[in-house]
Amino acid sequence: MANAKTIKVEQTGSPIRREASQRATLIGLGLNKIGRMRELPDTPQTQGMIAKVRHLVRVVEGKK
Repeated sequence: MANAKTIKVEQTGSPIRREASQRATLIGLGLNKIGRMRELPDTPQTQGMIAKVRHLVRVVEGKK
């Protein structure tokens, strides 16, 4: 897993007044405050989670 691609994600929006599933997705990504960043593995599951809350996060960079 040393060669696994990763992506860096930053939360830019608030989960207030959003669906509970979107709040849970942010928590699943390890984001729960605006400005937090996480480096996550670039997998189809992670990409799907990011797509679900794409209006609340931004992908800062992708690394190999």
